[in-house]
Amino acid sequence: MALLLQYTLIYASVLLLVALGGCFSERSGIINLGLEGIMVAGALGGALVMKYMPNLSPAAMVIGVVIGSVVFGMVFSLLLAVAAINFNADQTLVGTAMNMLATAAATVFVKAINMAENPNNVASTIQYIDQKKAFSIVKIAGFEINWFMIITIVLLILANVVLYHTRLGLRLMACGEHPQAADSVGINVYKMRYIGVLISGFLGGLGGIVYITAGVSEWKFENGVAGFGFLALAVMIFGQWKPNLIALAALLFGLFRALSNVYSGFDFLASLNIPGTFYKMLPYIISLLVLAVSSKKSRAPKAEGIPYDKGQR
Repeated sequence: MALLLQYTLIYASVLLLVALGGCFSERSGIINLGLEGIMVAGALGGALVMKYMPNLSPAAMVIGVVIGSVVFGMVFSLLLAVAAINFNADQTLVGTAMNMLATAAATVFVKAINMAENPNNVASTIQYIDQKKAFSIVKIAGFEINWFMIITIVLLILANVVLYHTRLGLRLMACGEHPQAADSVGINVYKMRYIGVLISGFLGGLGGIVYITAGVSEWKFENGVAGFGFLALAVMIFGQWKPNLIALAALLFGLFRALSNVYSGFDFLASLNIPGTFYKMLPYIISLLVLAVSSKKSRAPKAEGIPYDKGQR
C-alpha cells in the first residue's frame, strides 16, 4: 500500500506540473499540444546536469537539476511561442511537430554524447544512479518523500495565487477570453501569451525530469515520456483549467497509472491474471471515457487557438 501511495503521488506530481503548464498556456490563448516534447526537453536538461555534475551536494544537485530542466523546457517552448504568436502558425500542427522533434533530437544528442565517450556505445541512455539519491528527503515505512513532491505542492499554491490574485494572472486570463478587449485597456496580448507559453515550458520541463526519475536510475530517451504529455492534457481538460480541480484529476489519473507498477503486490489483482499491459493502458482508457462524458460541460478559454489580430475588433 505504501508503494502504491508513493507511485500515485509521483505520477500525480508529473501530471499536475505538466497540466498546470498547459493551463497557463491555454489561459493566455495558446493551445500547447507540445507538452510531450517539452517534457522530453526538460528531462534531457535535468539528466545532463546529473551526468556532468555528479559530485554536487544534495541541495546543489536538486537546485541544479531543477534549473537545468526548466531552462531546457522554456527554451524549447519558445518554438511554439514564436511560431504561434509571431507567425500565426497553426498551434495544433506546431505542437505535434514539437513532440516528434524533441524525442528525435534528444535521442540523436544523447547517442552522440555516448559515442564520443565510447564509440561502441550507441545507446540513447543516461544513467544517474547515485545522483538520484539527492532527491530523497525521508523514507518512512517504505514510503519515500522526495523534493519533487514538495516542489509540486508549492507550485500548485503559487499557480492559484498567480492566476486568481495577481494582476499578471488576471491579465493572462483576459487575453485567453477576449484579447481585443484586453488590448483596448492597454494590456500587451503578445507579451501575455509569451509569458503563458514560457510558464508552460517551465512547468512542463520540470514535469519531464520528475517523470524520468520516478523509480528508475537511467532513461533511454528514444522512449520519450510514454504519452504523459497527452495524459496531462486530459487532466487539464477534466480539471476545467482550474488548478485545484486539476490537482484532484491528477491524483485520480496518477492512481490508475501507479497500479501498473504495483498491481502484482495485491493478491486480488494478481489472482485476476490480467496482463500488466492492461494496467499501463488503464489511465489512457479512463481518460477517453472521462473526456467523452465531460467534454460537453467543458468550458475552454474562448480565444484559445485563435491567432490574435490587433486590427480585429
